[in-house]
Amino acid sequence: MNKELLKLLEQINGKKAEVKNLVKDGKLEEAETAKKELQNLQKRFDILKDVLDAEQESVENRVKNKADGAEAPDGMTVLSGQENTAEHAFADAARHGFRVSNVDAGYPNEGNGNEGGYTVPQDIMTRINKYKEARYSLANLVDTEVVSTNTGRRTFQTRAQHTGFSLVSEGGQITKKTGPQFGVLNYSIKKYGGYLPVTNELLADSDANITNVMVEWLGEEDIATRNSLILAKIATKDETDVADLDGIKKAINVTLGQAYAGSVKIVTNDDGFNYLDTLKDQNGQYLLKPALDPAAPIRYNLAVGARVIPVEVVPNSILASAEVKTEDVVTAYKIPFIIGDLKEAIKIFDRARLSILASNVAAAGDFNAYEMDMTLFRGINRLDVVTKDEGAFVNGTITVSAGASGATGATGATGATGATGSTGE
Repeated sequence: MNKELLKLLEQINGKKAEVKNLVKDGKLEEAETAKKELQNLQKRFDILKDVLDAEQESVENRVKNKADGAEAPDGMTVLSGQENTAEHAFADAARHGFRVSNVDAGYPNEGNGNEGGYTVPQDIMTRINKYKEARYSLANLVDTEVVSTNTGRRTFQTRAQHTGFSLVSEGGQITKKTGPQFGVLNYSIKKYGGYLPVTNELLADSDANITNVMVEWLGEEDIATRNSLILAKIATKDETDVADLDGIKKAINVTLGQAYAGSVKIVTNDDGFNYLDTLKDQNGQYLLKPALDPAAPIRYNLAVGARVIPVEVVPNSILASAEVKTEDVVTAYKIPFIIGDLKEAIKIFDRARLSILASNVAAAGDFNAYEMDMTLFRGINRLDVVTKDEGAFVNGTITVSAGASGATGATGATGATGATGSTGE
């Protein structure tokens, strides 16, 4: 953006703050005068922007037509078709500390003036979402609803046991039956945030470098936030020691039953995958097999008795096995086996507002951006994670000896009930 336009924007934002402060202090006459000055500044900005936009378009047309001697006016940059995108606007805003309010920049804003932050443009938001999908996100296993309000509720019909009509004799009284029951799911959007230090040398680099750094950071932090909140909700349900393959079968056939027969999954970690990968039937055939879908990523199914159940493997770094200690010595590991339909169990209410703010003079703890010639980027996201149906999953574990081989020592079926010899068929 042209330097003169940026200067005017800073003056406009400063004047806005001045008007608000004067009104707050009850100085209405002075506020009215400041408001007129603000309107004049806005008119100057609009007129200058129209003129410069016309010049920019003229220069771009001349470059496109390969006109000889075509040069950009002072303070302007000739953008190619690829550069003149949301990515360039995003990178340009980063270089200027995201000081432009979202309203002036053409993006929605719920904040006030400079403190409003910068809502990430849709093009960049799409790239962040794609980045998140490329990493392991538990959000893909649960239900997500995008909402436009900070609080709300959803009404849903709860499951009830039907007992059928009662026998009625001729002329007899018909008994009352219990009708459908309904529950209410409340949500309250909460704010989550963090900051990232970036060198000012990077800010002076190419648009692609700035954008890639921010996309990676925002994407990774969003994944970690959602994963943590989802696991916290799962942990609120008491653990069940499923013990072995027969315990998994009971959880699926009895605890969950037919209500989730078509959607049940086994969610475990690398340790759990290795445990399942050692199980064999009476004929020595492995019970864990890859799903036969060439068009899809590698998936696995486990033969659990008469059923074939999909297995979802989460990295140990996200879904960890718990250490079991005896006198401070690790003697065993409890491997997580979350069994059920997590889309029915957990729901994310996503406010879909990812915003950032930057400062090159801020201090956070012992980190001083001004002294270190760096810029601090603060990212904020808003969402709520709630339990929708606690009965839709079993928070299971299988305990194995610490002597078993594997990534954390918590894998393998050696010494564990339900390994070789437990047929599953």
